[in-house]
Amino acid sequence: MKSNLTLGDARKAILTETLEIVSTVWEGFDTARDVETPVTEATLALLGENLPEQGVAPETALHQATEVLDQSMAQSRPRFLAYIGSSGLEIGAVADFLAASYDINVALDARASSMLEIQTSRWLGEFIGYSNARGLFTSGGTISNITALAAARHRAQPTVRELGVTTPMAVYCSAEAHYSNKRAIELLGLGSRAIRAIPIDEHHRLIPEALEAQILEDLANGVQPMAIIANAGTTLTGAVDPLRAIAEIAARHGVWLHVDGAYGVPAAGTPLVRDLFDGLDLADSVTIDAHKWLFVPKACSIVLVKDYAALAATFGHNEAYMPHAGEEPNPVDVTLEYSRPLRALKMWLGFKAHGASEFRDAIEANIWLARLTFERATASPLYRTLALAPQLSIVPLQHIPAGMTDAGLISAHNKKLCAAIVEDGRVYLSPAVIDGEVWLRPCFTNFRTRPSDVDVLFAVIEELGASLA
Repeated sequence: MKSNLTLGDARKAILTETLEIVSTVWEGFDTARDVETPVTEATLALLGENLPEQGVAPETALHQATEVLDQSMAQSRPRFLAYIGSSGLEIGAVADFLAASYDINVALDARASSMLEIQTSRWLGEFIGYSNARGLFTSGGTISNITALAAARHRAQPTVRELGVTTPMAVYCSAEAHYSNKRAIELLGLGSRAIRAIPIDEHHRLIPEALEAQILEDLANGVQPMAIIANAGTTLTGAVDPLRAIAEIAARHGVWLHVDGAYGVPAAGTPLVRDLFDGLDLADSVTIDAHKWLFVPKACSIVLVKDYAALAATFGHNEAYMPHAGEEPNPVDVTLEYSRPLRALKMWLGFKAHGASEFRDAIEANIWLARLTFERATASPLYRTLALAPQLSIVPLQHIPAGMTDAGLISAHNKKLCAAIVEDGRVYLSPAVIDGEVWLRPCFTNFRTRPSDVDVLFAVIEELGASLA
C-alpha cells in the first residue's frame, strides 16, 4: 500500500500561502489591536469535529489553522503585559521552521548542529557575563532547574543514583522563588519539607544573614545542605538576590549555587543594570529562558554549568543502542531528554541576524518602560506602588478609588479590575498577590511595546477602575 504524506504538487502553493499569512501576522503584531478576536461559532464547530478519516485540501486546513490561531491569546502582541511572555522574534520563527523541516535530533552527535548548540551556549554565557561555562538547551525553566538541581544532588550524595537519598538534605531559596524549584525538589525525592524559604528584605531579595543562619542550624541538626537557589529576577516583582554575598556563603559551606535567571538574567548583559548581577559568575549553574527576555519563540531554555562533567555523572548511561564515540558525552547523557529538537537555532540565528547589541537595547527599552510606568503611578493619587522602584521590568501597582483606604477592599477592587481589563481586551494584565494583597502586575518583556502602550495601559485602568468604583 502506498502512502502519500508529502504535499506533492501543492507544495509551492502552500509555501506561498504560508508566506502571505505569516507576513500579515507579523504586520499585525507591530501595533496593538483594541479588541481581541472572539472565538466564533464556526471555530467552535471546527474544534468539536471528530477524527477526520479523509483529509481536506491543504489550503483549507491551513486557513482553518490560521483562524484558530488568530482567535487565541498571543503573547507576541505589544500590550500583552501579563506573566512573563515571549514575543515571537521573527527570525526565531524562521529558525523554528527550518529546524522543524530538517527535524534534526541533537540527542546524539548531529555534526554541525551539535557544534552550533555548543557555540550558542557559549555565546549566552558571554552575553550575561557567565564565563567558562557550557550548557544545553531544554524545553523550559522547569526542566533547566531540575537538571541543575539533579547535578547538585549528585554532588552532595554521589551514591544517590544507586541508593537514593540516604540522609536528609536541604535546599535554600527566597520565599518568592518560582514554584518550579519546589516541583524540582519534589521530583528529585527530597520532599517539599526539604525546602528552606529564606526571608526577604524590603527589595524582595533573599537576606544572606538569614540564609547562613539556616544553613548552620541544619548542619547542627544533621541535615546536609544540597543547594542554594538564588533569584536573578523573581516572577512576582523582578527582584534580584544579592548574588555575591550568597556565593560567598555557598563557597564557605561547599554548597552548590544555582541561579534561577529564567526571566531576569539576560539583563545582566546590559550596562544599565549589570551591577545588580554582581557575583553571577561565581554560581555553579544558571537557568535562562531565551523565550522570555531574549524574545525568541517558545520553547527555548538553557541550563549553563561550570562543571559539565557533573551533568554526565548525574545522567549518563552506557546503553548498547546509544553509540559512544570518544570522550565527549552524548547530550542524552547530560540531560533528561532523549528527543531533542534543535532549539538552539532560534537563538543562534537571532544573535547572527541582530547582534548582541540589539538584544541589549531591547532589554533596556523594556526596563525604561517599567521605570516610566512606576514614575507615572507614583506621581498620581490614583495609584499605590511598592516602596522601591523596580529593579527590572515588572511594576506591581494598585488602583486606589477616591476615599478607599481599607486594604481588603482595595485588593478586591484590583482583582475585579484585572478581570475587567482582560475582558476589555485592549491590554492584557495578570494579578499578583504580594504580602497578602492583590496587585496589578504589568510586565514588560516584549520588544514591540512602546511608551504609547503605557499611555493606553493607564487610560484603561482609570476608565475601568472608575466604572467599578
